[in-house]
Amino acid sequence: MEKRSSRSPLKGGGMILAAAWTVLFLAGCVGSEDTSSPASQITINSPAAIAQRSAANYNNNVNGLITGATLKRWKDDWLNQRPAGISGKLVILQVSAGPAGAEYVMPNGTNVLTYLSPGSEWIQTRSNGVISTQSMVPDGASMDALLQKYAIDPHNDMIVVAMGTGSTGNAMGQGRVWYALRYWGVAAKNLALLNGSNDWQVTNASMVAGDFTVTASTPPGNGTASVRTLLEDNTALQATVEDMLAVLPATDTNVLNDGVFIWDARSVSQYSAGEDNGAGAPVADYMTTFQNSGSRQGHPRGALQLDFTNMLVSTEGWRYKNRADLQAYLDGNVSGAGFIDGTYQGVGAGNAYQPGDVIYTYCETTFRAMITGVASAVILGKPTRFYDGAMVEWNSLSYLQDATGNYILPIDSPWRTDSVSFFRAADDLNKIGTRVITDAYAAHADAIVSADRAYKVSGGASSGGGGSVLPPNPCGG
Repeated sequence: MEKRSSRSPLKGGGMILAAAWTVLFLAGCVGSEDTSSPASQITINSPAAIAQRSAANYNNNVNGLITGATLKRWKDDWLNQRPAGISGKLVILQVSAGPAGAEYVMPNGTNVLTYLSPGSEWIQTRSNGVISTQSMVPDGASMDALLQKYAIDPHNDMIVVAMGTGSTGNAMGQGRVWYALRYWGVAAKNLALLNGSNDWQVTNASMVAGDFTVTASTPPGNGTASVRTLLEDNTALQATVEDMLAVLPATDTNVLNDGVFIWDARSVSQYSAGEDNGAGAPVADYMTTFQNSGSRQGHPRGALQLDFTNMLVSTEGWRYKNRADLQAYLDGNVSGAGFIDGTYQGVGAGNAYQPGDVIYTYCETTFRAMITGVASAVILGKPTRFYDGAMVEWNSLSYLQDATGNYILPIDSPWRTDSVSFFRAADDLNKIGTRVITDAYAAHADAIVSADRAYKVSGGASSGGGGSVLPPNPCGG
């Protein structure tokens, strides 16, 4: 990009703030390190360390993706069946009620609780220092409020996130809850997703009708936990626009030896900005592919497309496909439904994911990408980052006019993404929404991650917003 050299992000997604944070924790203060401080105890996890590989038989999992058979065993005899390392309650968060006869997994009112917790609770509009974006990971105060609402002890409880009614939207919401908890440091051993809808657990004989009730538990609102006590820094799950700009290839091709795999989880028609409807023909009105009143549609260069729905079995409660089937997609070995590139042709076997790649996945608001990311990070064990700002943010960072006739970004802003994308601009200014630009010339776009890290150390506000600031130095100064 022109005029970005003096403030461009570091290659590979490493940020100046992240480097300073790491040095701060690892080095401490010569002769005066306080090993009791939160900063000195936090483990900073890479995407590879955050990922977990599922057993081929999902029945054998005790975290990550679990089956109804495992959940039934737990809820029927929790004190004797709970997994090793878990000493607290079984807390089931359903993003929706299930269908009639399978509304809520049966709680016992003491150590097995089932709460209705929609995915919309686990998102927030926040600014990364450049632009304000909807549907971002919640800040620290909001996460604490949710832990306290449901009286979750994130150190000792087992948290299971369930869809309730099977649908793509509820699978997305399920992923958003998992993502928020994992991002803020809930350990993998304390977190699971129920594979498939409530009623499908009955259909496949993992559970029976008596395992469900019509009423959820009432949130007690008396919890005391805080994410500040979680000593894992999993903020690497979130890829900022700064990180995305740092890893894009020079052309609109998937470079096989660069350690990066960019996964567009949307439809072919959105990826192609209407040039291909998924069947080799153009969309009659390409503006129908636009979402969120965007200024343009298309994709970052180097991204490959595979629709998120390919990860799920729609006829079986929208459960995740078997691990081997998901791996075949990444290997490019699925004929007729595999990854495509900017030519809208399948890339073919061996030309998709490469061993060691870090996956960067996104959609419009990183709801659909929760499903692709769960497949890659929770089932296949691949290092995965979610571009949380997604296309609602990416397509806004343009030298294009909005409905007021003003340019969203000035021509010399270092955060213009139109110059590193394939795109088609909106054909009617009245269809473009107004974007809230925080600072078109910000030095960095990591204000959310910076604020969240600071919250864990100091308990300060973590809403995101202003320019990037380093977390307080635990050594003083």
